Amino acid sequence: MAGVTGAIFGFLWWQGQIKRLAGYCQETWVELQKCTWPTVEELKGSTALIFIMIALLGVFVVVTDLVLNAIFFHH
Repeated sequence: MAGVTGAIFGFLWWQGQIKRLAGYCQETWVELQKCTWPTVEELKGSTALIFIMIALLGVFVVVTDLVLNAIFFHH
């Protein structure tokens, strides 16, 4: 197994793929350094808002289902 892994690594190294991957990782790291990350409080607020919106969407779907069920399948 180690021989196969070594052979694959050697082939990729020979093709220049390892160098390309390293360059990609380095460029990605540089771009991530430019990002602004939310504070803990901003993250908590956004998470709470998402939970509230999911709950409201769930209530809307349930109410809509009940109303349509009553309209179309009520005998």
